[in-house]
Amino acid sequence: MKLCIAEKPSVAKDIAEVIGARQRKDGYYEGNGYRVTWTFGHFCTLKEPHDYHDRWKSWRLEDLPLIPASFGIKLISNQGVSRQFSVIEQLLKDCEEVINCGDAGQEGELIQRWVLLKARNTAPVKRLWISSLTEKAIQDGFRQLRDSTAYDNLYAAGSARAIGDWLLGMNATRLFTKKFAQGNTVLSIGRVQTPTLAMIVQRQKEFDSFVPEEYWELKTIYRETEFTANIDRLKSFEKAEKGLVYLLQYPFVVTSFEKKEGKEGNPKLFDLTSLQVEANKKYSFSAEDTLKLVQNLYEKKYVTYPRVDTTYLSEDLHPRIKGIMEDLVYYKEFTAKVLDKPIPKLKSVFDDSKVTDHHAIIPTGVLPAGGLQIDEKRIYDMIVRRFIAAFYPECKVSHTTVLGMVGQVPFKATGKQILEPGWRELYSNDHTEKKEKGDEEKVMPVFAEGESGPHEPRIHHGKTSPPKLYTEATLLRAMETAGKQVEDEEMRELMKDNGIGRPSTRANIIETLYKRRYIEKRKKNIIATQTGIDLIDTIQVELLKSAELTGIWERKLRMIEKGAYAPDTFKQELIDMVTQLTNEVKNSSYKPIIAVASAPDKKTEKPSRPKTVKEQISISQLRCPKCKEQSIIKGKTAYGCSNFQVCGFKIPFIVLGHTLSEKQVTDLISKGKTGKIKGLKTAPQADPADARIILSKDFNLEIG
Repeated sequence: MKLCIAEKPSVAKDIAEVIGARQRKDGYYEGNGYRVTWTFGHFCTLKEPHDYHDRWKSWRLEDLPLIPASFGIKLISNQGVSRQFSVIEQLLKDCEEVINCGDAGQEGELIQRWVLLKARNTAPVKRLWISSLTEKAIQDGFRQLRDSTAYDNLYAAGSARAIGDWLLGMNATRLFTKKFAQGNTVLSIGRVQTPTLAMIVQRQKEFDSFVPEEYWELKTIYRETEFTANIDRLKSFEKAEKGLVYLLQYPFVVTSFEKKEGKEGNPKLFDLTSLQVEANKKYSFSAEDTLKLVQNLYEKKYVTYPRVDTTYLSEDLHPRIKGIMEDLVYYKEFTAKVLDKPIPKLKSVFDDSKVTDHHAIIPTGVLPAGGLQIDEKRIYDMIVRRFIAAFYPECKVSHTTVLGMVGQVPFKATGKQILEPGWRELYSNDHTEKKEKGDEEKVMPVFAEGESGPHEPRIHHGKTSPPKLYTEATLLRAMETAGKQVEDEEMRELMKDNGIGRPSTRANIIETLYKRRYIEKRKKNIIATQTGIDLIDTIQVELLKSAELTGIWERKLRMIEKGAYAPDTFKQELIDMVTQLTNEVKNSSYKPIIAVASAPDKKTEKPSRPKTVKEQISISQLRCPKCKEQSIIKGKTAYGCSNFQVCGFKIPFIVLGHTLSEKQVTDLISKGKTGKIKGLKTAPQADPADARIILSKDFNLEIG
């Protein structure tokens, strides 16, 4: 019997269906020589300080740095985790081979390896590595299983990352809290979190200290075209006034008229960060929201694996592009132009040297059959349009530059005209994108060199602008390039190895800073709080807050993943750094920090990410509360008992005008009630009300 272990129940169900393991058991599926079970997020974590020594349970400066002789793992304390882990443990005892079907990435590899390690697995392990959850992808993946050892470097990098985060997070958080915090304030420090906060604080200080300067410019209108004096801005109104008097004495003379045709290259396919950036610009989605939405689309088989950091496709995908285009029937008005000719094998799209574990995010060709939420539709539409645009003709434009003189004062005007929209056809109604990129057309009349005539000069008064505060979009870009402002897409690709964090973790880092109350959001801007500013000001060790140096650590982790750097060397470098940091801070003296809002519990010092535990009880794990025998399954309009025709239990997706979240459905089934829900439509003419939904003794839904 072969045992497949997936990372989520929903993925396990998809895999089981494809390989013929269709008999549902307690915690797994069985059939056709396979058993398919699952985890749900992180089952294991690195041991906490008190697991090594009782003395380390208390926070004391004299105990720092905390450096275990060797690192161990433990099962997360959660009833659902313990129950499912017991199922996996028993299944491992009776299998001839394990197939690791975890998420195909560094974190997914770590999750599964730790489970197998904790369960003392002795069976040989194969690895399923797929980029989408379509039936064909799963079938192809099972035909191409690889030995688990092929991914040892990936696991080594994930393990080194976790140990590094533990060493720095545990030690630095205790160190700064005990040295500088007052009351119950906890000063949370993290390898990625702190440099990110430092970037925000630096920009905040630049913004707050900015003093606007007034300036004046000379402009003139000639033949309904505005020209600006091509000289330095004037610092006083008096000079501008003298300039205006001078301009009124002379006609406008055209000295040069140049019109150049050019092309605007097609936009790159999406990686996770660029998708999060565009979704924030276009819909104000947070990075975390976008990640959840695209993950949902992936699990529904509509798009490929989303947690990627490349904008390229592998060259072997080229023959499949035509089929995917043909399947996108909702977009046939656009795909028809691409399908008219053979699909070009563009170097800007296909490049094996730019693809490692996964390729860019593209549609699978499986069409949404309804049921997508509006925000899921928006993300799906963005991915599909970007995919089609990558293969469209280039956009042809004309750039016009006109130079002129009024007396001895030079003037300049520029214009732009789109001659052939090409790929821009897909974004013809996207005014947000045009405004963001300054792509509005400015068509200019034809001028002749030497022509002259009357004009209408004027004075423009303005003020210099402060540096822009970060939004989530610009912060994600800054994290990707380790704080450097990089606009060129090719240069951004080259810098990704030195970025802060991984694409899949950046959203979580930003959310952590919100939860710690180190930053807050005002409209779309990210503002550093006084606590966040005080924390960064207190940290004198540059390594802790340097985006560039942290990017170098990130690069070393990627080198470990490629087998080009020793994990033990990385670990020792971190130990040396933490030891040096501890000695420096112990002997330092700075002002104490008091949190401006309630501080998180000290347990949040842990840098690892078992926060998903709250969501770990999957609906498919729950028993029907009515018959108490069958499992709960998801239908087209409701969740219900898998033996619905006999039992009759169901919970509609939409109740009283509110679409229930998975957590609310889980609470209804497991606790008999939801938390308070806002805006329930309790009666046709009544105002929306805030209330709980309760599961009655008769298993009907009521207001409570």
